[in-house]
Formats: sequence, structure tokens, C-alpha cells
Amino acid sequence: MAVREEKGPANGNEDYTQDGTVDLKGRPVLRTETGKWKACSFIVGYEVFERMAFYGIQSNLVIYLTRKLHEGTVKSSNDVSNWVGSVWMMPLAGAYIADAYLGRYKTFIIASCIYVVGMCLLTLAVSVPALRPPQCDEGENCPEASSLQYGVFFLALYIIAVGTGGTKPNISTMGADQFDEFEPKERRYKLSFFNWWFFSIFFGTLFANTFLVFIQERVGWTIGYGLPTLGLAVSVLVFLGGTPFYRHKLPSGSPITRMLQVYVAAVKKWKLRVPDDPKELHELSIEQYASSGRNRIDRSSSLSFLDKASIKNGQTSSWRLCTVTQVEETKQMTKLIPVLLTTIIPSTLIVQASTLFVKQGTTLDRRMGPHFHIPPACLNAFVTIAMLITVVLYDRVFVPVIRRYTKNPRGITMLQRLGIGLVLHCIIMVIACFIERKRLRVARENHLLHAKDTIPLTIFILLPQYALGGVADNFVEVAKMELFYDQAPDGMKSLATSYFTTTIGIGSFLSSFLLSTVADITKRNGHAGWILDNLNISRLDYYYAFMAVLSFLNLLCFLVVAKFFVYNVDVTQTKPGFEMNSASSQPQNTTGLKEGETNMCDRKCNGRHNVDMRTTTNGVWMKREQNAIERTRRQLERGEEMTMAMETDRRTRKIVTIRS
Repeated sequence: MAVREEKGPANGNEDYTQDGTVDLKGRPVLRTETGKWKACSFIVGYEVFERMAFYGIQSNLVIYLTRKLHEGTVKSSNDVSNWVGSVWMMPLAGAYIADAYLGRYKTFIIASCIYVVGMCLLTLAVSVPALRPPQCDEGENCPEASSLQYGVFFLALYIIAVGTGGTKPNISTMGADQFDEFEPKERRYKLSFFNWWFFSIFFGTLFANTFLVFIQERVGWTIGYGLPTLGLAVSVLVFLGGTPFYRHKLPSGSPITRMLQVYVAAVKKWKLRVPDDPKELHELSIEQYASSGRNRIDRSSSLSFLDKASIKNGQTSSWRLCTVTQVEETKQMTKLIPVLLTTIIPSTLIVQASTLFVKQGTTLDRRMGPHFHIPPACLNAFVTIAMLITVVLYDRVFVPVIRRYTKNPRGITMLQRLGIGLVLHCIIMVIACFIERKRLRVARENHLLHAKDTIPLTIFILLPQYALGGVADNFVEVAKMELFYDQAPDGMKSLATSYFTTTIGIGSFLSSFLLSTVADITKRNGHAGWILDNLNISRLDYYYAFMAVLSFLNLLCFLVVAKFFVYNVDVTQTKPGFEMNSASSQPQNTTGLKEGETNMCDRKCNGRHNVDMRTTTNGVWMKREQNAIERTRRQLERGEEMTMAMETDRRTRKIVTIRS
């Protein structure tokens, strides 16, 4: 199948980006004047300030709910979990609006304004005396907050959740859009983008978990929440400063609707047989896709039931007949769902650091010297520090060393990285269990069973579970973000990013459900219960052991999913004159083979000729000698058909067939 030359200013002109990005007015953008790290510096700068604002609220929220709104252990933990779950679930709506209607930039700006309004209202709620209950020492019978006080405070929190729903799925995706995957140098930069993206996140988080938490507990909640609000306003201004340099991708319709159309059409035609010839299936021409800034994807053998959606049967409704490309996009998103499900439990464990781990810290000796007491939520800083160190070591030391042996540009595959993180999460909960057993033993030995008693055990005994959590995040969270973005088609990148946030959201709701259920069940039949307001007579060690078992079972499920997962081929190096021909950022795996096995993928040569390339590598194209390229071009000019045997090493053999 020959690929015709596409018309437009970017065609064949290396001055313009080749991935369909445009400026705010929809015009092609110059490569030298836009994108790359010049644009990403504003986006990364935004993320530092925004994460400082968000975690300035989340990190110490359970303490505010306990001390100021007088909530108990289970209720305060669940309120935090439910809010965090909402924060991370709302990106589904934000991604839908961005992909279907407004685009990422406009959706982000509107959502940022909502976000700032929520932060201002929250600062007001903690500042005005009438909007909070009277002061009461923890452990006493304190009056509950009024409906008005609860209403204003949680209204502010959930306005923030709505705002983050439009910012989270679009800002990271927009950052990745600044690198043109058709240009080899920019593509290499993009491989490190998500590592440094998370570096910026945790840099802002570190400031929140140290300075802001200290301000909240030592100076006051008004300033403690006012500073994050100011930080968020600054972050929006930083983002706006980069507007002239951003590259934008046009909305391509609702990805959720397109997926549902495929499912519905396939089910309604379940009795029909898929023809052997792919040409008999419904598909648009390359020119039609090119006119809308999209690329066409050939049919693959995976999830073949969905191919029924493309069978022509005389009906033209979009809910009865779908293109092959639409079906393939749906397949790519569908195959990510099992991976998504296996990352929910780790997200459940992450919530513990903001709830139960912090509550444990309130019972321990928090002295650092004769005059300074460390706020319990400050231990979250060690998650951040461990994450920062691990990101740098992983990117600068681990990957270059491992890459020599695996020949994989990432060092190890994304699923291997994710699997290592899941193992670490199992270890974290085992460590947390043993540390809690020691805390309870010291409390009993010293007869310190009252809720206000301080156990003579340093708060830094919790450090291992916090620090190892940061290491695990480098593997799980970064791999999750990279996998979902990398394996999604271009028109569904924002939805893929919302997959990432969805796992955290569902995990947070699951944490709330498990905590309430375990607390309720363990109180039955006259038992004291595992989780009480007084942690010194609770059995959090049993709860942590339960979570460790749950994590191990989840790890087993992940191994099964990983065994059958099929990657889209990842091309990380191209030579001049060779471009991609797929709807995603890399050639598509149309054989159903796993990474590293023989694969066929379609590419364009100089925008005019189709190249079928057979590879047995991990997805890295071998370097071609310049004279081979020139010889190929000369023969293409003569319109000859040729087969060129490329260089062979002990790992790779490629045969390139080029037809004019």
C-alpha cells in the first residue's frame, strides 16, 4: 500500500513539526521556535508550584479534620480518602472535555480558574472564626462542627477537586506534546520527560511537606493555607508565560464516545463473520485522515471480536459502523485496562501515608533537640526525598548500565519497572506491620494507653516505610504514567493520562471502603476492633498485615497480566527521510507478537513511499550507513522496486522492502 504525499506547509519541510501540532490559531508551528524544553520549562515550573499548593492541603488535612473539626480516626481518614479519590477521578471529565471540545490548553486555563476559586474559599473557611468550631484539646469530648462549617469547608475542597480535574490530565500530556516524535533528537528527549516531570512534582511536594506543614502547625492555618493559594496563583502565571512557545494538538472528538461506539457496534454485529481481506472492512482514505491531522492504523489480530464493528452491512450510523482505525484505537485503550486494574491496590497503599501513617506519628516522640517538635505530616517529605534521589539515580545510573545488556533504550521495559514497584509495596506493608507491633509493645510496657500519651519511641521509626514508599513511587507511578501515555493512540493521550489518575482515585475510594469495612467487621461479636480513635489500643498491625496479603495477591494478578500484554512497537531512533505511519507515536504491532519478537510495521519514506520493515529487536532501529540511504533515494527516483539487505549483527536482522 503506497502512501501518497500529504499536502501542507509541514510536508517535507524540516522547519515545521511533523506530528500535527499547531499554534493556538491552528497554524503549523516552526520546530526551532516552539516546543522542546524551552516550552516544557514553563510547564515544569507550573507543576512545582501547583504541587506545592495541592500537597500543602492534602498532607496535613487529616490533622486539621481531627484537631479543628474534631473528627475521629476512621471518619477523618475516610474524608481524606474520599476527597483524594474525587480529585483523581475528576480528570476523566477533564480529559473528555479537552479531547472532544476545547483542547488541552483552553480546558486547562478554565480549570485553573476554578482551582484558584476553591483554594481562596478554603483559606476563608479556616480563617473566619464562625466557619470553624471552638478550640478543643484532642482526646476530650469536643463539639462537632455545624452543618455550615462542614458545608463551607468541604464545598471548597470539592471545588478544588473539580479544578484539578481539568488540569491533571492535560498539563502532563501537553508537556509531552512539546516533543515531536518524528524528529529523532526530540524523541530521545521525550524518553526522559516523565522522569523529570515527576522530579518537579516531588520537588514541589517536598516544600509542602516541610515548610508549609510546619507553618500550619506552628504559625496557623490561615497562613498555612494562604501560602498554597498564593503558590497556585503564581503557578498559573508561570504557565501563561510560556503560551507563545507551546505546541498544541487539535481536539479529535471524544475518545470515550469513540470507544463506546466500537463496543456497541461490535456487540450488535456479533453474529457476523469478519472477512479475511482487511480491505472489505470500513476505513477512510489516508487523505481524509491527513486533512483532520490524524493518521490511519492498519488492522491488528488482537481483540479480533472488536473488528466486527468495521463490517459493512449497509448501516452508516457511527453506532453501527466504525472505521478500522477507530477499532484499533479502542483496542489499544482496552488492552491497558487490565494493567490499570492491577495498579489500584498500590494507590490504596499510597493513601495510608497521608492518613494512618500521620496519625501514628502523633503518638510518638517528635522532639528534634530541646526546642523543636517535628510535625507528623513532615515525614511525607522523606517520601519525596527518596523519590528525588531515586529518579536521578534511575535516569543517570541505572538506565545507562542496564541498557548495555538489554539493548532497550529504557533499560528495562515499562511493565518490568512497574513490577519492581509492586514488589516494593508488598515489602512496605510488611515493614509497617512490624513497626506498628513494636509501637504497641512499647505502649503496653510503659502503660501508655491513653489517647494523649506520647510513646517513648522516636517518630523516625516510621522513616523506613516512608522512604521505601518514595522508591516504590519511582517505579510504579512513573512507569504507570509512561505506559499509559506511550501505548495510547494520539487522539486519546489525555484519556490515557486520566487512566493514571483514575487508578489513584479508585484506590483512594477503595482505601476508604476497606478502612470502614475492617473497622466495622472487627468490632462485631463484642470485639474491641482493629481501628479505634485511640491508636494505642488499636491493632493497626493486623490491618497492615491484611494490606500486605492483598498487595501480594495483586502482584500475582499483575504477573498474569504482564505475561499476556502486547506492546505497541516502540521506535526510538529514525534516520532522515524515514517517518512514522501510524495513529500513535510509534509503529503499530499488527501481528499480536510480544515485545522483542518479529514484527511488521509501516513507515513512510520521504513522505511518498511505503516501507515494510521486519525487525527482531527490542524496538530499536539499527543505524543505516549514509551511502545506503542515498542509494535508496536514487533508486526511488527511478521508480525501481528493490530489496535491500541491511547490516546484520548477532541480535538483529532487518530486511527493508521499498516500493515506489
